[in-house]
Amino acid sequence: MEKVEKATPVTRSRLTTSQLTKISALAVMAYVLMFLEFGLPFFPGFLKVDFSDLPALIGAFAMGPVAGILIQLVKNLIHFITKSWSGGVGELANFIVGVFYVVPAALIYHYKKDQKHALLGMLVGTVCMTVLGSSANYFVLIPMYSQFMPLEAIIEMGAVINPRIVDVKTLVLYGIAPFNFFKGLMIAGMTLVLYKRISPLLKK
Repeated sequence: MEKVEKATPVTRSRLTTSQLTKISALAVMAYVLMFLEFGLPFFPGFLKVDFSDLPALIGAFAMGPVAGILIQLVKNLIHFITKSWSGGVGELANFIVGVFYVVPAALIYHYKKDQKHALLGMLVGTVCMTVLGSSANYFVLIPMYSQFMPLEAIIEMGAVINPRIVDVKTLVLYGIAPFNFFKGLMIAGMTLVLYKRISPLLKK
């Protein structure tokens, strides 16, 4: 990622029509990517990998952290309206964890736009998503999920993969936390490959 002087971050200033158009397009792209999800054999079956955070991270790098938040918000609002099965809990979880990832990464990258700060930002974002996302799951999101799926069933799905998962705490420690860390690294790798090719279109 090269340093680019033409970037116009979305900060406190009023959003332009061009920025709103780009944010909307990236949000729709992220929404579509939510359907291309897949499981991994070493994580509980209810944890699915998708790449919907990729457009949000690219948008946040190109236009600032507020753009990343808006992309995450619009993506999940569309999904809630069209395909939610959890009364919005899944979308809330996706939004919270996604913001924990995108915002720290974008703030660090916009401090100095070079590859070193991009890498540092994505690493910090991955750690924030892992730690803060785990806390959100333990205290808020899993209790909310239990209204739609019995908590025992959720824990059993984790225990099938890892016998050390016996309660909510171990589910977060051995299932959700490593999953978020792994996903963050995957998104970071794809961003490094794609950002230089896509960012010129977002900076016009």
